[in-house]
Amino acid sequence: MYICICKGITDSAIREAVCQGACRMRDLKTCLGVGTQCGKCACHAKQVLNEVLADLRHINIISHQPSHLIEAIT
Repeated sequence: MYICICKGITDSAIREAVCQGACRMRDLKTCLGVGTQCGKCACHAKQVLNEVLADLRHINIISHQPSHLIEAIT
């Protein structure tokens, strides 16, 4: 889905940028240009950023658990 119409940035592009190390809106602005034109996308871009970071934290927590706990969670 398009997040930034001005720059043609999708949620997938934001997700990829986060996986490559972007962890703040400033990082997304620098690497993708999100929110640098009209700014209407900033809230939605921030939401996608936070969702991806939460997903990565969850994966990191699960991957550091003993196997019997992972089986109980999934």
